[in-house]
Amino acid sequence: MSAEVQFTGAADAAEFPYKAINRGSIASLVFLGLALPGLMGTFSPMLVLAVPGILAAIVALRAIRRYPDEYSGAGVAKFGLVGCLLLFVGGIGFHTYTYLTEVPDGYERVAFYKLQAEPNGPDQPTEDALSIDGDAIFLKGYIHPSSGSGMLRQFVLVPDLGTCCFGGDPRSSDMIEVTLPPGESVRAGLTKRKLAGTFRVNRIPQSKDDFKNSMFYKIRVDQYE
Repeated sequence: MSAEVQFTGAADAAEFPYKAINRGSIASLVFLGLALPGLMGTFSPMLVLAVPGILAAIVALRAIRRYPDEYSGAGVAKFGLVGCLLLFVGGIGFHTYTYLTEVPDGYERVAFYKLQAEPNGPDQPTEDALSIDGDAIFLKGYIHPSSGSGMLRQFVLVPDLGTCCFGGDPRSSDMIEVTLPPGESVRAGLTKRKLAGTFRVNRIPQSKDDFKNSMFYKIRVDQYE
């Protein structure tokens, strides 16, 4: 009786051998999840994490084909591969389309870094900033937390999350004083803001509460997101 039971167990083990899910299959899903926030403009660089997800899925599928008795997870790897491919290609296409169509008619795109003084040089308005004084421009940035909380009509815009949240007190050329149209406001937070309006260089640097350095720049906004 005991021998029969042992024989049956051995037969079941032979008929249903254990297969480990290939680690590459799991890794492809992990990278897919990590890359998903890249669909948002603020976290678009995270789309690059889909690339190692694609590679992990390909390696997993090859290993599963080569050692079919040892590995499982082909379906998981295929899902991860397709998901990472669609996310990477579709995300790049989405952000490219957004970039090409986000500037309103009549406004000139300006990169924030062109307004920032050299890190090792004097903190002063740049030549690029002086050249667009009074122009209608479009630029993007983040609301500095010291501007307040809740709904804001006026706030200070900085170029990135490092300056916004982890960079200490921003330099004068890292900040723009923003004023929205009367009766309109935006909620404070870490969302990247798109602003279109008239840019001005303060001939006399302006001070503002809660900021150690004075401000060189201001923009009166016409349109925003």
